[in-house]
Amino acid sequence: MRLTKQQAQAIHELAIQLAGSHARVWLFGSRLDDEALGGDYDLMLELTDPVENPALLAATFSAKVSRLKHGRKVDVLLSAPDLKRLPIHDIAFEEGVVL
Repeated sequence: MRLTKQQAQAIHELAIQLAGSHARVWLFGSRLDDEALGGDYDLMLELTDPVENPALLAATFSAKVSRLKHGRKVDVLLSAPDLKRLPIHDIAFEEGVVL
């Protein structure tokens, strides 16, 4: 996983600030490959409660993590009881790592 323990903790703390104490963050995609170079961050924010404004939450979380990572591109996927589950969610849950 190409994130330090401190970076993972900072991303987790941002998730808690924005989405509450039950939020979990999953890292998936190319950043899990220690041999790869570059690439964006693919994150899934897993929530236990319905989301009132999912687009705003995803955009805000993405922007804050991007700032934390010095402008690196961050893709955010949301998983919540009121949101449709897509095949990409299955990939994140199966291959991802909880931060």
